[in-house]
Amino acid sequence: MMAIRLAIRNLLGAGLRTWLNVIVLSFSFVVIIWHKGLLDGWDNQARNDMISWEIGGGQLWNERYDPYDPFTLEDSHGEISTGLTSLVQQGDLTPVLITQGTLYPNGRMQSILIKGVDPAQKILALPSGKLDTSSYAIPAIIGSSMASSTRLKKGDIVSLRWRDKNNAFDAAEIEIVDVFNTNVPTVDGGQIWIPLEELRKMILLPGEATFLVMKDQKVKLPEEKGWIIKDQSFLLSDLENIIKAKTTGGAILWTILLLLAMLAIFDTQVLSIFRRQKEIGTYVALGMTRGQVVTLFTVEGAMHSVLAALLGATYGIPLLALQATKGISFPVKSGDYGISMSDTIYPVYSAGLVATTVLVILIVTTIVSYWPSRKIARMRPTDALRGKVQ
Repeated sequence: MMAIRLAIRNLLGAGLRTWLNVIVLSFSFVVIIWHKGLLDGWDNQARNDMISWEIGGGQLWNERYDPYDPFTLEDSHGEISTGLTSLVQQGDLTPVLITQGTLYPNGRMQSILIKGVDPAQKILALPSGKLDTSSYAIPAIIGSSMASSTRLKKGDIVSLRWRDKNNAFDAAEIEIVDVFNTNVPTVDGGQIWIPLEELRKMILLPGEATFLVMKDQKVKLPEEKGWIIKDQSFLLSDLENIIKAKTTGGAILWTILLLLAMLAIFDTQVLSIFRRQKEIGTYVALGMTRGQVVTLFTVEGAMHSVLAALLGATYGIPLLALQATKGISFPVKSGDYGISMSDTIYPVYSAGLVATTVLVILIVTTIVSYWPSRKIARMRPTDALRGKVQ
């Protein structure tokens, strides 16, 4: 306690030098917590959006399906067995069938994916219920990004061409019955959604699907030949890799900020020991051991992080709380990057994040403070009292 009291007195007595170090260190506190909270908020939002719009509780893929290889789509389908059909009827699974097609919006030609989904499904957030409508044309829904690229809007009629399982081309008109907004570009860009049974008739594949989406992770799936279970961790792995890459990039920023703050504290400690040699000699002459004096200067340096945490809390808490409530808006859409990202991200600042940041900076500050303080252990009290530099 005596070391802490002396450390606080000495820090406050140092005046501007102390507060400059504390301000720089507090800025490091706030930036690190803000940046990590932003990444955590993005991770949570993207994960929830992808689960709601695309992957559900997991998926059951046809063994030939590869979402990164469009040449496999022609053969990436299989008949749904009786066991899986019963789960579909119970609402635990919903099938999706995919094929390639060509759209002709406003006299242009655009290659797209045609996806068939059950209008009555409740597993995905897709407004598939809008597909349950009567029209001379095939009803279809598209995302806002697709609508922007094709210049289509609700109520438009457009020509669609596809190829069935016998490699015969056919064409029909589709009607855009709804345009939905989503933060998941993999259910939006370059694709349209039509009724599942309609697509099955179009490509002559009754009772077949490319993959099935599970309602949740608790669904018990029977072992079926030709189908592969893909859990949420696998389907979210691309997102996790992006977040890890961004975290690694952020760690470089955090390191630079810490190095700047630690360099200032290190220089302050070296200068303090050089200028306060008589004070150090007096402490030893009064009965303090060299170890106690080293501890005093180490605590004094470490107190910079404590004061920085208090200062950072005064302006950081209101600022970060406002961002967590109002969110941070971005001028670009997620589809521009091909990743799931909301236009407005709400950072997540957990108690663990704050505690870990404070603890890491406190430990690093203590180490940096102790390093130059070791010189005190080699000082001779008589030389220190005379202010002689060794």
